[in-house]
Amino acid sequence: MNMARVKVKLFANFREAAGVKEIELEGERVEDVLDSLVERFPQLGEMFYEGGTLRDYVHIMVNGRNVRGDLGYSLNDGDVVAIFPPVSGG
Repeated sequence: MNMARVKVKLFANFREAAGVKEIELEGERVEDVLDSLVERFPQLGEMFYEGGTLRDYVHIMVNGRNVRGDLGYSLNDGDVVAIFPPVSGG
């Protein structure tokens, strides 16, 4: 199966940790994209995961659809994957 080429957008402290606001990566599933991000930016590993499990506060959207609980979500060429930390406001 061909890997999808997707645009990944990082927000807030994830963006600061990686030093980029968006990057193009390849992956078949959301999990592949997260793995590629952690490989490229190791500091994101402990921000995303705890004990091998995605932290509850990491929010993931694909083309505006919340796929937080579905790391196996299939990606297509041109998809936009947005990764948000906890939202705070006031």
